[in-house]
Amino acid sequence: MNFQRIAIPLLIIGLLVFAWYEYSWPGLAAVGGGLVMWLLLHWTRLITVMKRAADRPIGWVASAVMLNAKLKPGVNLLHVTAMTRSLGERLSAEGEEPERYRWTDNGGSSVTVTFQGGRVKAWDLQRPLAQDRALSEP
Repeated sequence: MNFQRIAIPLLIIGLLVFAWYEYSWPGLAAVGGGLVMWLLLHWTRLITVMKRAADRPIGWVASAVMLNAKLKPGVNLLHVTAMTRSLGERLSAEGEEPERYRWTDNGGSSVTVTFQGGRVKAWDLQRPLAQDRALSEP
């Protein structure tokens, strides 16, 4: 079970209870306002990332080699989408764990990323063979 699914709601409830007992209504309003601001900041980031990704082809990235260098284990799918500014090409079936997505650049190189529980577990860079690159160049 994911620890954050339990800890974050308990922390929020604890903050609200503490604010009520220490400062009554003004404290509850201050903590509630802070929580709403936090929620709005995350919502704005999500919408901004999705708007940028909507303007690009699915599974396309400017440079697969640079994406390969920037990836780290434990990064969530939203962060990878923000880095690539594109939604990944889904390789796994809907709802199947682990999830697999691929991003490909114009040179034919691609990065296949495996997500377990919404976070990067592993990734693999595939580059075209040298003879294929020589044949495709004018």
